[in-house]
Amino acid sequence: MEKRVNIEQAKPEAWKAMYSLSVVLSKSGLTAIQKHLITMRTSQINSCAFCIDMHTKEALKSGETQQRLFLLSAWKETNLFTDEEKAILALTEEVTLIHQNGVSDKTYKQAEKFFSPETIGDIIMSIVLMNAWNRIAVSTQMPLGE
Repeated sequence: MEKRVNIEQAKPEAWKAMYSLSVVLSKSGLTAIQKHLITMRTSQINSCAFCIDMHTKEALKSGETQQRLFLLSAWKETNLFTDEEKAILALTEEVTLIHQNGVSDKTYKQAEKFFSPETIGDIIMSIVLMNAWNRIAVSTQMPLGE
């Protein structure tokens, strides 16, 4: 791949602002596994190899299973995910693909069954941030990590 702009070097203030949001969201009440489901599913939808590679490694270190990671893109077809996790995944898909149909009332109400407004805010902001990171990585062709 041809070398492209390094956003962290070219726009350090903007990069730091994005990173600051990551720090804020890292303090949310979401579990490590819930956070990884968001980052992984968002990155799968956006075909972001850099982020899939990085977050797969992190998820495994956090105790996520290989089977669940292998089947994440087909989560609706398995019984490997809890109803709470399915609510997160549905919201992740609809926010990431918001241009298609927005976020449905059904998906939002399902999230409300499990999460407080503050936690729903954490979930949505985590999805939004991951979509932004994916767009940076894909558009700049960030190389896979070690």
